[in-house]
Amino acid sequence: MDGQPPSLEPNLSWPAAPERADQASVGQPPSPADMSAAGAVSGMEVAEVADRRSDDPTAADPPADARTDDAWKQRRQELMGGVQTLLSAAVYATLIVTFGFQVARVDGRSMAPTLEDHDRLIVNKLVYEIGDPRPGDIVMLYYPINPEKMFVKRVIAQENDTVRIVDGRVYVNDVALHDDYVPEEFRSHDDWGPITVQQGYYFVMGDHRNNSSDSRHWGQVPKKYIVGKVKVRWWPLQEARIF
Repeated sequence: MDGQPPSLEPNLSWPAAPERADQASVGQPPSPADMSAAGAVSGMEVAEVADRRSDDPTAADPPADARTDDAWKQRRQELMGGVQTLLSAAVYATLIVTFGFQVARVDGRSMAPTLEDHDRLIVNKLVYEIGDPRPGDIVMLYYPINPEKMFVKRVIAQENDTVRIVDGRVYVNDVALHDDYVPEEFRSHDDWGPITVQQGYYFVMGDHRNNSSDSRHWGQVPKKYIVGKVKVRWWPLQEARIF
């Protein structure tokens, strides 16, 4: 050892790998001349393939008439798709209006100041299919004298209630109605009643008491004439409100 520490260098001599019959042989890299010749052959092959494709009638571009027919077919398909979409929207709108909701417009000021002339409303037509109108509800109804017309009024009393008016103040079952939504200048100062609401009927009034044609003038309204409950005023937008 001569006093020197042992060397930590690994042994770099490796035994030769045994020859195998199936081992791929590694030849010499191709010369530049060989690569040039191979490129020339490949170019000739590509040219031959292009020539064969140009001679093949099945590989030619489709004629202009065929392209025009394809474009018209695509346009017809797009048109039919648009028509189907419009028809579907019309069917859905019809179903909604017929069975669910209806858009209405206020004509007149009998419900002022709650509703004004030309306000646009959304009326829920389903709510009274599963329940009954309640006092305080704003409803759309058929005019009992001429059902071709429709009115918007507020339910004041229901069946078996007794209604009377004293100096413009409404009493239901001898209890003063909480109608602070009616401004003092919109109140009438007449006396009316008393009457008892019939079974299956409702007593309705406009909020503009001295400018409203309602149950005081043409009588009580049967439930079947009440179309639905006013739920939303959506126009004008700045006055939009949910009832």
